[in-house]
Amino acid sequence: MTLIKSISGIRGTIGGDVGDSLTPIDIVRFTSAYAKFIFDQDYNSNTIVIGRDARLSGTMVSNIVSGTLIGCGFNVIDIGLSTTPTVEVAVEKESAAGGIIITASHNPKQWNALKLLNNKGEFISAADGEKLLNYAEKEEFNFSLIDNIGSYKYDNTHNEKHIEDVLNLDLVNVDLIKTKKFKVVVDAVNSTGGILIPKLLEKLGVECIELFCDPTGDFPHNPEPLPENLIEISKTVIHTNADLGIVVDPDVDRLALVCEDGSMFGEEYTLVSVADYVLSKTPGNTVSNLSSTRALSDVTNNHNGSYFASAVGEVNVVELMKDKNAVIGGEGNGGIIYPALHYGRDALVGIALFLTNLAEKEISCKSLRETYPNYFISKNKIDLDLTVDISKIFKTLESKFSSYNIITIDGLKINFDDGWVHLRRSNTEPIIRIYSESITLDRANQLAEDFISQIKELL
Repeated sequence: MTLIKSISGIRGTIGGDVGDSLTPIDIVRFTSAYAKFIFDQDYNSNTIVIGRDARLSGTMVSNIVSGTLIGCGFNVIDIGLSTTPTVEVAVEKESAAGGIIITASHNPKQWNALKLLNNKGEFISAADGEKLLNYAEKEEFNFSLIDNIGSYKYDNTHNEKHIEDVLNLDLVNVDLIKTKKFKVVVDAVNSTGGILIPKLLEKLGVECIELFCDPTGDFPHNPEPLPENLIEISKTVIHTNADLGIVVDPDVDRLALVCEDGSMFGEEYTLVSVADYVLSKTPGNTVSNLSSTRALSDVTNNHNGSYFASAVGEVNVVELMKDKNAVIGGEGNGGIIYPALHYGRDALVGIALFLTNLAEKEISCKSLRETYPNYFISKNKIDLDLTVDISKIFKTLESKFSSYNIITIDGLKINFDDGWVHLRRSNTEPIIRIYSESITLDRANQLAEDFISQIKELL
């Protein structure tokens, strides 16, 4: 069993021993710590919004979270089966003090988690996360007496409100999309994307072929939207002569696309395509994390904008987007962050903007993909002994490659003319993650192998 406590929340496998997995006791402890953290912020609101994906443990975890928050004196607005971006938007709409999203994102069905938001509907910062972990460790909780306990309200209207917000965006051309009469296959891995995405597509005049859209939480395949997990939708797109396929993870903050010939558009290129469209209408800057494709920088430069790279993690991307006044940003895992609506990864926004781009260009999904620079990413890792000084390894390699463009805000990234290598330590395991990208997959793999060999020589 596994329980992982981090600055961004708590996640773990359901069942097992307290402290070793995500048990009811651990849920109460962490929710109570979050309640204390929110209370200390003095946000001038006593409301917390909660929502969940469709995984099997969702009802149990949601009931424990809401009961604990009420016991801490907070009024709970439960928006029910929903998505991560919908909860984020709902926090703002309700002028709430914060929000908790009950989802383990792309993790398998035995996992669940609490994603924690501030009063802006954004993930709490690293510093705030450290405070919260400290509260949980020391069990510094204060529960309300009977006259001061909170209340509970169920409100399932926010899914529709979120969809309408997306449709009302200036850069979403609903009328144009309707004229194209797109046919789309949707794989929502039997989670909440199966509730919202067909409704969004219906309002866009898109014919939707539903594949795994029943929100039972019984995932039909590994829920991470990677090519090896998308065999069924690839076949269905070809068999039904669809224009494209749309794939989301269980909490609908990641978006992957399948071309009309069944090939993968590429998760990295979801953001590239949407950014290309947004920049064509609203010139400006872009941001993604250090492990995302160089293609976003190329596209940004083509539109005379400036590209900036952040440390890995949505909260870091958002912080840099605000600092650089970026008009679009996100992460290479298919996460689109469009500030015109909110500062959070949002597959619904990504779908609407992508379809507008496709409709405006009047080309196929495959042809659109071929208009962008072609890069290949290789992802690897090295397991290390707990005694290994990872920072010393990074310093040695930084010195060795000092003549190249180097970034050290998150591990070590070395930029070469034909690609890059990004080395990161894991936050939860004694592991160095090695991401490399180049103009061919062979070269990307070679870069990774070269650095794996060099790291092993330093052990």
